[in-house]
Amino acid sequence: MSRPHSLFARVATVVRNGLPESWHCGAAVVVTPEGRQVARLGDPRLATYARSAAKPFQALPLNLAGGAERFALASADLALICASHGGTPEHTARVETLLARGGFTPADLLCGAHAPMDPESAVRLAAEGAQPTALHNNCSGKHAGMLLACRLLGFDPADYIAPSHPLQQRILGHVARISGLPAEEIGIGVDGCSAPTFHLPLAAVARCYAALAHSRAAEIDGETKAALERIVQAMGEAPEMVAGPGRFTTRLIAATGGRVVGKEGAEGFYGVAVRGPVALGVALKIADGGERGRDGVVLAILGQLGALSGAELRELADHAEAPLYNHRGMRTGEVVADVELEV
Repeated sequence: MSRPHSLFARVATVVRNGLPESWHCGAAVVVTPEGRQVARLGDPRLATYARSAAKPFQALPLNLAGGAERFALASADLALICASHGGTPEHTARVETLLARGGFTPADLLCGAHAPMDPESAVRLAAEGAQPTALHNNCSGKHAGMLLACRLLGFDPADYIAPSHPLQQRILGHVARISGLPAEEIGIGVDGCSAPTFHLPLAAVARCYAALAHSRAAEIDGETKAALERIVQAMGEAPEMVAGPGRFTTRLIAATGGRVVGKEGAEGFYGVAVRGPVALGVALKIADGGERGRDGVVLAILGQLGALSGAELRELADHAEAPLYNHRGMRTGEVVADVELEV
């Protein structure tokens, strides 16, 4: 096995008073829909968990089975099913509506509860003296979508998150086909929301995102291509559902009008589908799992690829570096992207 330092390249520098103090390393790869590598950082063979970046592909069984038509799902509904949402009242109300369309209630969700990721919503909930519910979990939309898929496909919704459940096996099959890997080579772990999460090389995840950008791979059938297009279109049309107010993912999608669709995953993961002018898939992993400089690294990668216009980069400039403050609220430095793609 390669030693960790051989797998990663420097991607960000922690600066204090204009001088470097610490460094973050990471790995990234950029591929075309055909799987051709365009650029990289570190080793694209690095295998890790995609975490929530897998959500657009976990939504495939519902879409392929005609879930959008059966449950009258709008773009905002599909986007929420692919989301790591902020737990705002708009998010939680829509999740509850999704559940009701399948005859489910929040008690059927197996994702667990946590405080809203959206700061204002978390403060409001605490001020009301209310406890977070499973609806506030950032993955509740994904879980609602899985329950709807079970209802549509005739699967038992009990323990729908078990890796052996027919829904999870179907999801695994889709990920295998789109990534170009045999299913038995994809590792399975338990995600923060208790659903399965996938362990596979960065290049394989990037290929999935390239397929989301433009499904040209010969092994992807026409129905799957259409489902992927519907998913990425929904995320592009309802960016506020994919993450939430002020968050990088929502702002990236909104700034580009859905031409660039990103999705974060825990532990420093990020996936991007660049839909044009050249279709590309990007997968990024921050080595230490930290997320404080991740947004800036994503912007730097997209900027070097020419995937963002000058106006788009300016609109997102406040995400280019992460400010650092001490306990008195004084700004002491920043985390600055330090990326040099290899082609």
